[in-house]
Amino acid sequence: MTRRTRPVRWQIGVTMLELLIVLSIMAFVAAIVLPTLGGGVSTSELKSAAREVAAGLRLARGQAIVQRGEALLLIDIDARTFVVPPDPRVHRLPDKIDVKLFTAQSDLIGEKVGAIRFYPEGGSNGGRITLAAGARKFDVDVDWLTGRVAILD
Repeated sequence: MTRRTRPVRWQIGVTMLELLIVLSIMAFVAAIVLPTLGGGVSTSELKSAAREVAAGLRLARGQAIVQRGEALLLIDIDARTFVVPPDPRVHRLPDKIDVKLFTAQSDLIGEKVGAIRFYPEGGSNGGRITLAAGARKFDVDVDWLTGRVAILD
């Protein structure tokens, strides 16, 4: 008959001291990492803003084709808003997103307000609206020849 030996006490589990050390290390790491992740704009929120701008550009292109006249999307960089006349609705972009507009010199209305113009045949003056938050950015491009709107990472 074999005799069973009891395990030594230190082999049974972890001590309270070990548990406290691990918890304090986890709290220290969380205190450093969480502030760097929070407070900014999420990637999904940035992508959603890019999609909203692209939808506005497509609406302006559709208006130009259907009405057989020029249509445009007006964007205010400082206010982070855009409008597609004659629709009176003002579309607001999140405050923490940086907005840049690249368009034809003739379509710059002011220092911080500009437009992207679409023509009746579907073409455009071309341009790009860049939405950025930190290192992440999305470019909403408008092809000058076809008026095609594309979102680029």
